[in-house]
Amino acid sequence: MTTSGTARAADQAGNSDGLEALARVGLLAYGLVHLLVAWLSLQLAWGGGGGSADQSGAMATLAEKPFGQGLLWVLAIGLVALAVWQLAEVLRYRAQLGSSGNARKKAIPKIVKAVAKAAVFAFLAVTALRFASGSGKSSSGQQQQTVSGVLNWPGGRVLVAIAALVIIGIGVHHVRKAVKSSFLEEIDTAQASPGERRLIERLGQVGYLAKGVALALVGGLIGWAAITFDPAKASGLDGAMRTLLDAPFGRWLLTLVALGFAAFGVFCFFRARYPQRT
Repeated sequence: MTTSGTARAADQAGNSDGLEALARVGLLAYGLVHLLVAWLSLQLAWGGGGGSADQSGAMATLAEKPFGQGLLWVLAIGLVALAVWQLAEVLRYRAQLGSSGNARKKAIPKIVKAVAKAAVFAFLAVTALRFASGSGKSSSGQQQQTVSGVLNWPGGRVLVAIAALVIIGIGVHHVRKAVKSSFLEEIDTAQASPGERRLIERLGQVGYLAKGVALALVGGLIGWAAITFDPAKASGLDGAMRTLLDAPFGRWLLTLVALGFAAFGVFCFFRARYPQRT
């Protein structure tokens, strides 16, 4: 298939009504996961629960509810659709690599972002499927096992440190998106009212800022695991939330981050209502 043919196929896949409908479900699922993480974080901050304040904790919370397993299957399907949607974006941007000048330069970072997003959505889909089938495990425990294995490789400490820097960089990128409001490129607000547009921007600013801080903390913990050669330090998002709680004024800091995650969840709901059209 030619490059132009690949681009057309990607456009047809990415803009198909069926995939868009599933992607909307995925965005709603993604938002729901963030709302559950926010709720678990608030419980952690105010002593109301002992569940993991991360994605696995959110999935476990759903699994315990009536019809929770069925809902997890629906979430998984929607998240898979989001991953496929991002892979269609990769094919679309890949067609621009044969161009010259600014088009090529812009295509490369877009491909990297789309691949990273597809990986995140696929990971969450697998997590949802595992909890739906009753085999879900703590994501912080899995991360510690992964870091432990990598640390035992030749040069493993360097690899873990690089991973930590990448995650910190993603966190900084999220903060930058919050400051510049560049996340508005991900949503088509042409049909939204002026009040909705202002609300969407504020939700995105608060949400991306909170996610950026949390990711930077996750990366910092992984980096500390590399420095100390102790995989137990790499405790994921739940560990980052507990690190915040142990800081001065930690209860209030964790509450602010939790509210930020809730804001991001609502922002995802608006993305489902006003999906980006390319």
